[in-house]
Amino acid sequence: MSANGAVAEGFEPVREAFVRNFETLGERGAAVAVYRDGRKVVDLWGGTRDVDGTAPWEHGTAQIVRSATKGVAAAVLLLLHQRGQLDLDAPVGAFWPQYKAAGKERTLVRELLAHRAGVPVLDRPLTPAEAADPDLGAAAVAAQAPVWEPGSDHGYHAQTYSWLTGELVRRVTGRPIGEWIADEIAGPLGAGLWLGLPPSLHARVGRVGQIDAPGPAGGLRTRPKRSVADAYADPASLTRRAFAAITPLPDENDPAYRAAALPASNGIATADGLARFYASLIGEVEGGVRLFAPETAALARTEQSAGPDRVLVVTTRFGLGYMLHGGASPLLSPTSFGHPGRGGALGLADPGSGIAFGYVTNGFRTSVTADPRAQALLRAVRTAITTT
Repeated sequence: MSANGAVAEGFEPVREAFVRNFETLGERGAAVAVYRDGRKVVDLWGGTRDVDGTAPWEHGTAQIVRSATKGVAAAVLLLLHQRGQLDLDAPVGAFWPQYKAAGKERTLVRELLAHRAGVPVLDRPLTPAEAADPDLGAAAVAAQAPVWEPGSDHGYHAQTYSWLTGELVRRVTGRPIGEWIADEIAGPLGAGLWLGLPPSLHARVGRVGQIDAPGPAGGLRTRPKRSVADAYADPASLTRRAFAAITPLPDENDPAYRAAALPASNGIATADGLARFYASLIGEVEGGVRLFAPETAALARTEQSAGPDRVLVVTTRFGLGYMLHGGASPLLSPTSFGHPGRGGALGLADPGSGIAFGYVTNGFRTSVTADPRAQALLRAVRTAITTT
């Protein structure tokens, strides 16, 4: 297998790691992009556009990125804060009165962003069609009683993050979050990034699917710890219930699902779009656009939650909407902030090195926060920046 695209001098290790992912880790189709100080230094793609097909991945092929979408949703709320439209220390109910129900009246906006709101589950899960209706989703989380006192603990809001963030944006701006992202983030950046895929772009997006973990030749241990495996297997656990807030699981290749705007799970992106987005959070990118002011970037990665995660059953660290570097979610360095997508995609920014990274794939694995293919690419980036 040979990789298409280009790397800047010194970033050859990333190309080598990208090719090895196909040779040893079972990659079907993928792309990776890296920016350094706002300039693109890696732009690679290869394999097939569809996980079950033969047509080649082309430059600009996009894929669903699952929870990597959460990092884009968080940026919307932080940009509203930066513009003076949203107070992070205000109660969510100040903007969304219905949210005050069932003991949630003191939940703060920052607690919602940092997975401290206590509503990772729904007592009655939504069907995929119901989940795509922003009014139904918002009503469901507004009525839901928290499973811990808001602000007192943290646990990953795997699916409910969609309606928490989406409705808050709609209440503050009067606009759907997907439209806001298109107009205020993707458009100015010229980034391949969509929440609510327009029908005209369906042909640009590949089919995704589950793929097996590599065998012993891959050289990686992929079996989860017993406690984690037990949590996912137990229908009554917060883990299982959080991911099952939409039941049955949506068909991620269904055009109707891709047209919906679920900022927890169904954003569509190119690797370049994801990397370019993160580059704009820590500096000016090619073309002169910068989204976050320096103080907003610092705020995004200021630790809000740390310790045992009530949902993921591992130790996690969160800033304001972003995962932070740690054992369960290794990023580029301790200064990094970003977000993985379950079983594949990853986007991050690392202000310490000026690196922004985006990886997308059509083959999803069982990993949640640390996919071996993305980790191999990050190791190669570390090698490159220590020698250039």
